[in-house]
Amino acid sequence: MTTKFEQFHKLHHEPRLFVLPNVWNAKSARLFQEKDFPALATSSAAVAESLGYQDGEQMPFSSYLFIIRRIVAATQLPLSVDLEMGYGPTADAIYTNILSLVDLGVVGINLEDSAIHQGTRFLDTAKTFAHTLETIKNRLAADNIDLFINVRCDTYLLDVKDKEKETEQRIKLYENSGADGIFLPCIREEQDIASAVDTTRLPLNVMYIPGLPDLEVLGALGVKRVSMGPYAFNKVYENFSLLTK
Repeated sequence: MTTKFEQFHKLHHEPRLFVLPNVWNAKSARLFQEKDFPALATSSAAVAESLGYQDGEQMPFSSYLFIIRRIVAATQLPLSVDLEMGYGPTADAIYTNILSLVDLGVVGINLEDSAIHQGTRFLDTAKTFAHTLETIKNRLAADNIDLFINVRCDTYLLDVKDKEKETEQRIKLYENSGADGIFLPCIREEQDIASAVDTTRLPLNVMYIPGLPDLEVLGALGVKRVSMGPYAFNKVYENFSLLTK
């Protein structure tokens, strides 16, 4: 019998495009499970806002763990967690948080290569982030723990200078440092997506945003995973606002 990690890993390497819904509580997780999605992920932005916090690690990690624990208890699907920047200042601190997730049954995480200082998000130094990633992967291997690490590269999200070249360099570095997947939020142009796919042997993940090519085109371009991000959460509350008019 395959494990949840094996199920989750396999979804990134099948011919069919993997659509991953992002949830924010047990109720939303159960609803997506009932719609026969094969796996779930949290949206840190949605969870934070549902608890009255801003995104960007403003909610306490203990509060996040409570929500994750309830999602795991409410569903049977593989779960990946948006760990943002790791909720810790060092690789050791991040790894301690990862162990807490593994203990709950989480099979994957997203880890961002950007940081926030005084409310402003900026790209972390690529080599610094890659070293943190490699350290975490080595410790997971030493502890015989399977965990899918999807690296969120924020070059397109932040629209940095020479982002195509910067993205290519970072993808290659992260691939060599042990990443299991690459996530490029806010990429939308077909040419850019195709170039990113050609840059790596890892599965490429994009986020559902306005202007993104449809699923058929994304699949043809070689994209392996599409995340909803906070899309479903935002739509729920947009509809709620309409009901209260």
